[in-house]
Amino acid sequence: MKYTTPQWDDTIVALATPPGVGAIGVIRLSGPQSFSITNQLFPSKDLLQQASHTVHVGLLKENGEAIDEVVVTLFKGPRSYTGEDVVEISGHGSPYVLQRIIDACTRAGARVAKPGEFTQRAFLHGKLDLAQAEAVADLIAANTAATQRNALHNIRGGFSAELKELRDQLISFSALIELELDFSQEDVEFADRSQLYALVTGAHERVSKLAASFQLGNVIKNGVSVAIIGKPNAGKSTLLNTLLNENRAIVSEIAGTTRDTIEEVLNIDGILFRFIDTAGIREHSADQIELIGVAKSREKMQQADIVLYLFDVNTMSPADLEQVQREFDAAGYKYLLVGNQVDKFHPTGGTRPVAPAGWHPAGGVDSSRLILISAKQGLHVELLKERLVDLVLGGQVAGDTTIVTNARHYHALQEILGSLIDIRNGLDNHLPGDLLALDIRRCLHYVGEITGEVSNEDLLDYIFSKFCIGK
Repeated sequence: MKYTTPQWDDTIVALATPPGVGAIGVIRLSGPQSFSITNQLFPSKDLLQQASHTVHVGLLKENGEAIDEVVVTLFKGPRSYTGEDVVEISGHGSPYVLQRIIDACTRAGARVAKPGEFTQRAFLHGKLDLAQAEAVADLIAANTAATQRNALHNIRGGFSAELKELRDQLISFSALIELELDFSQEDVEFADRSQLYALVTGAHERVSKLAASFQLGNVIKNGVSVAIIGKPNAGKSTLLNTLLNENRAIVSEIAGTTRDTIEEVLNIDGILFRFIDTAGIREHSADQIELIGVAKSREKMQQADIVLYLFDVNTMSPADLEQVQREFDAAGYKYLLVGNQVDKFHPTGGTRPVAPAGWHPAGGVDSSRLILISAKQGLHVELLKERLVDLVLGGQVAGDTTIVTNARHYHALQEILGSLIDIRNGLDNHLPGDLLALDIRRCLHYVGEITGEVSNEDLLDYIFSKFCIGK
């Protein structure tokens, strides 16, 4: 069904809390008739005479029949989420009771809200821009600390502030260049070209960083897949079990025990890692099922964001490990070389197993990619987790910095970068003001597409239709 933009002079109602049985449920109304509609159902007090941001307790009735004892909270516009008059009715969390309240509100003159309509009204009334509105949906869907922090940063205007500064500066230059066009016969320049060049150069650097953050943002929002790869009996299933702290995968001494991939999700420092335990890779096997499993392992390795190559430090030769590293570098993988079973390691002349903290293969193996563990004993597994997080973040801090997670924003940033390059090229080639003005307007258009200063009805319909009803 096509999501159509509703009229904004009516009053909407919807359940604002998740459906299902709970202690309480909150029903929200927004629009010019919110107070009068609720007042018809709330005989305990005349709500039309009450102040904004006040809370009232009483029975909710329809045609003299009590529906529920509720708490009514009043928010007079524009000091509300939507900028309109808003009422929140907190009732007992019975789906039947809550539906009766909604039905009573619709019979009194309200209309059931469409998905995202409350936030869309907030946007249209200037309570937040489009980037902030989309961050509201991201915060609702947040399932890790990293996604929560990033969405909250954007709701508070972190992303928008960076774009607003650029937009204001470009508008001021655009106005001066447009003024030059009015005096084109007099050959005057009101806009300082050197200042514009410096602005465009700085803006290109900032926007480039924002666009580059999308790779990290995509990981933060959707998680990162990690393929655990290695020869049979390297300890891949044991490592998965240790990471999850449960016996998820079958472990045995028989080579080829793992025939199919096993996937599990683990939250490490606010980032979702999807670990994939794969069948052991060996070139020769008479078992057709095992060969299918090996083929799947190679496929998962190619698809994964990170590859953990697990090997036995007691049997893996330095030359073989160097060959693995060369193959992974040539394929462009992001990877870690994980030496397992250090609990069985015997130094020359030793009589008991020790953890070889300083051990590493000789030759050209990159020590920054190498970590030694004992999956069975849990030795250095926490360090492995830290290295995984470092590999994902790549030195970027997912805190108060702006990280782009929205594909629509990323594509608009790419257009902004193209426009900034055109402006700079135009300045280098001493293009006339009318042509520079065209490039500046194009840049402003794409900045406005992100924040909502420039938008179209179909775009807004699409964005807000992805929201949950009641938000």
